[in-house]
Amino acid sequence: MITDKYLPVMGYNVFCGKLSDLNYSKQILINTFSPNSYGVALKDKRFESALKNSDLLVLDGIGVAFASVFLNGKNIKKVAGQDCFDYFVDKLNQRSGKCFFFGSTDATLQKIKDRLAIEYPNVIVGSYSPPYKNEFSEEDNINSRKAINDFAPDVLFVGLTAPKQEKWAYENKDFLNVPVISTIGNVFDWYAGNSKRPAKIWIKLRLEWLVRIFLRPEIFKRNTGNQMLFVKDFLLVFFKLKKI
Repeated sequence: MITDKYLPVMGYNVFCGKLSDLNYSKQILINTFSPNSYGVALKDKRFESALKNSDLLVLDGIGVAFASVFLNGKNIKKVAGQDCFDYFVDKLNQRSGKCFFFGSTDATLQKIKDRLAIEYPNVIVGSYSPPYKNEFSEEDNINSRKAINDFAPDVLFVGLTAPKQEKWAYENKDFLNVPVISTIGNVFDWYAGNSKRPAKIWIKLRLEWLVRIFLRPEIFKRNTGNQMLFVKDFLLVFFKLKKI
């Protein structure tokens, strides 16, 4: 069903409103949605469940915006992980709030803290670097949840890379006393300075994906198959040859 804040795109309800319009009276889990994540979810049911059960599934791929235009007659503004990060840390800085970074290495987490201390001096920051594993044990999860809950953040940023981060956030959210959980992946490395995001002009023109191809062609090659699955299913849905 089409509402003023959500649009159905390829079987997923994608958020099309503004972060500032939300009611934060209950816990909110925010994940991002792109053609690549659509393709991954076709092969990973836990990931699919995590995305479809998001409280907010925000657009992070121009292909999803195009699909919405053709299927719904309405465009969706991109709200990537970086946008979520920028919005929440700014709000936290205004009221001396607390945020917690879960994922990455201790070195990267320290770089994030150092930069935040300069740019957002009123934000109280906590972090935890979990073991480097494909799958966490229950003991790992207990230790991670304890570190987060003991700090009692207003916002939890999860940076374990997709699809691991989305699955972890969804499967552990009921054990976390956190109002907002946002999976932001690459933002950890971008903000720490480990890698660079394309310039704002490319983002504004919705050509960030093109710059990324030149900067990291190996990622484009790795994701091409998943993106083609999205294109194929979109064409089938558009020509009414398939239902989602």
